[in-house]
Amino acid sequence: MLRSVRLLFTATVLIFAGTVSLLAQTASETPIRVAIVGLTHGHVSGFLHNLPTSSSARLVAIVEPNQQLAEQYRSHYKLDPALFYTDEETMIDKLHPDAVLAYGTIAEHRQVIEIAAKHGVNSMVEKPLATTVEDAIAIRKAAQENHVQVLVNYETTWYNSNAEALREVHAGKLGTVRKILVRDGHEGPKEIGVGPEWLPWLTDPKQNGAGALFDFGCYGADLATVISKGATPLSVTAFAQTHKPEIYTRTEDDATVIVAYPGMQAILMPSWDWSFAVKNMEVYGNEGTLFTVGSNDIVTRYKGQRVESAIYPAPPLKQNESNSLDYLAAVLHHEIDPKGDLSSLETNMIVVHKVKQ
Repeated sequence: MLRSVRLLFTATVLIFAGTVSLLAQTASETPIRVAIVGLTHGHVSGFLHNLPTSSSARLVAIVEPNQQLAEQYRSHYKLDPALFYTDEETMIDKLHPDAVLAYGTIAEHRQVIEIAAKHGVNSMVEKPLATTVEDAIAIRKAAQENHVQVLVNYETTWYNSNAEALREVHAGKLGTVRKILVRDGHEGPKEIGVGPEWLPWLTDPKQNGAGALFDFGCYGADLATVISKGATPLSVTAFAQTHKPEIYTRTEDDATVIVAYPGMQAILMPSWDWSFAVKNMEVYGNEGTLFTVGSNDIVTRYKGQRVESAIYPAPPLKQNESNSLDYLAAVLHHEIDPKGDLSSLETNMIVVHKVKQ
């Protein structure tokens, strides 16, 4: 009799454990429901292009008060008119998505996040987090008080090359890192044909925070923050110039930022005046160096080697770390803890402080 009871108990435990495991697996495989807020940020095109192939996220709404712009996107991507709303609060009240994705001006991030947070909805915004330290602090307050995630999407976060550089740094393979140099930018937003809904605010220091300094300086500040394990800089020195005043009348188009840490220096070189699009990083340690070459390749040289290696591909990222949608879903499904990541709120609070110095 006792043996039968034990067997029944064991079977019940196994069934329960299996059911819990199945439910957890089902939850992690359920696409998150996301809503786009704003269509004036041109990066939204990449999201709408990739969404149909995503198994991690499902678009449930688009909020855009500009009816002409909304119709432009609806027609181009053949979207259901029922997806479109003109007001974020109305949309959230009706649909309550898992997350909103902010694709408006950087200055609008605070309002978008505060509205979403009030309803218990998570947010992911395009880089940088905010135009001012005041807005960044308000965003953090909204996230903490309402227990929601606020993440920041950088294109370079999903680069195999950057991920490998961070792995080697944190594994100590390069020794003590003394200097990093990050170059980011392109020929200029007008020169590359940024759309009429984007160019006016991108070149407005109030709506974007600055010019090239904010647009591309945040990439290097983000990487430097993670490499330094969230250290607060000793000083931040920035030099900004406008080489093309006939085009960029309100903002700088080139800058150099020197960020000093105890024992390390980061040199950031954001520009709208490169010969071509560039996103490269150089990491110098006392045991080796690593250069990233575009999104996939790296060059290394370690102490004792006479020359740099040939360019070779970095290991690929895991699927849930390789793009913003899979990452966001993994965070909301509690598969990834974003603390200290390139996308995390705590990291990007420090980034805003750096680029605003």
